[in-house]
Amino acid sequence: MSNKILLIDDEVAFCELCALWLEQAGYQVKFCHDIDTAKGLFDSAKKHQPFNLIIHDLALPPSFRPEDGLAAISHYQDVPVLVLTGHDNRSLALKAIELGAWDFISKPIDPDLLQLIIQRTLEKNSLLQQVKNLEQQLQQSPHDDNIGLVGTSSTIQSTRELIHRISATQVAVLIQGPSGTGKEIIANAIHRLSDRKDQAFISLHCGAIPAELLESELFGYKKGAFTGANSDRKGLLASADKGTLFLDEIGEMPLAMQVKLLRVLQEGSYYPVGSRQLETINIRLISATNRNLPQDILNALFREDLYYRIKGLTIITTSLATRKEDIPVLVQHFLQQHNLIRNVQQQSQLSIDHDASQWFMDTSWPGNIRELKNTLESAAAICLNDHISLQEIELIRGDKVADRISENGDSRSLEEQVRQLEITLISQALTKHKGNKTHSAQSLGITRQGLINKIKRYQLE
Repeated sequence: MSNKILLIDDEVAFCELCALWLEQAGYQVKFCHDIDTAKGLFDSAKKHQPFNLIIHDLALPPSFRPEDGLAAISHYQDVPVLVLTGHDNRSLALKAIELGAWDFISKPIDPDLLQLIIQRTLEKNSLLQQVKNLEQQLQQSPHDDNIGLVGTSSTIQSTRELIHRISATQVAVLIQGPSGTGKEIIANAIHRLSDRKDQAFISLHCGAIPAELLESELFGYKKGAFTGANSDRKGLLASADKGTLFLDEIGEMPLAMQVKLLRVLQEGSYYPVGSRQLETINIRLISATNRNLPQDILNALFREDLYYRIKGLTIITTSLATRKEDIPVLVQHFLQQHNLIRNVQQQSQLSIDHDASQWFMDTSWPGNIRELKNTLESAAAICLNDHISLQEIELIRGDKVADRISENGDSRSLEEQVRQLEITLISQALTKHKGNKTHSAQSLGITRQGLINKIKRYQLE
């Protein structure tokens, strides 16, 4: 089916000529001459066959003011808009693109150039839609029931259960654990399962912003509040109103800022920098840290009153070293994500060979999940065939891992290797069959009761 284009221009002759060019190029074209009619055609088409592209003049009846044309761009939502104008005005072009237009074309128009721009826009939009669909697939992947937390360990299962229980509440949450263990994933999961899921989830890394800028970033500021404040700016607190504010690495927040945050949490209100007008907010706070906050309190690095305000409920994350059984499941999960992207790009699927899988299991991963994920993605990026091997790992790590593996062998006992293999195969079967034990047992070649016994033995539920 050919792409549909909506053309809006007040010049009737131009519309007829442009429509002729585009129809000869294989597009379906509708045209009209004012903004209200354009919006009506666009809204009506959404119910049947929506438009794929909008070509929009800015000076249209009844006002013929470019500002009114600019204001109409947002009505077309995710459909790409190419702006036409007889005004060779750079500032107008930049404003149109800032408001969501994809490109800017000045009259008179070259038909070949117009077709080239349309083709490029449609191709780019198609790719963006594929990426969007891919993100939805990843969100709805077999691990979606696990709210983004991948693994079979008892630690992960307990964390999932806790997330489900606390999401419906409004209490503050503190997530403590080493870097790279998925603290932001947990925060996002709590938000997505809460009654605030349709509101904003705002994330701020407290250690990534200089202390002198943190207040204006959180509270926003008024024009003239300080040098360079040329206009009002909304802060992250206001952006998170009615939603969730996630303060990552809150232990890095300066003491002076801790005092101001405490007041916001106690009173639900604050003053933007340079303002005397009190702003009120309704947020749920989720904080995370890899520091020992009680010890920081003793060392006068963190306020005790703020600590008790943010730690309504505490979730502890643990390092990969304490839950080795999650490593093969994580490897397969990240490899599946990578293969979804390759599928969109029409590339062959990647797998990982036995020695490389064993290397992932035997590695200590001080950077935890983040390090494992980055290592796997880097190996996949430089893989020349369809199998990730030790060769790719050696290239990215600068370490002769093959000799080490062949010399040391697998340090685990046969019983432990069999246990881990069974856990992996059972987890994969349950994921594939969406938790259906009968179908999972059939695919594994065992009885349903035998599967249930193994699930209980390995605490997979």
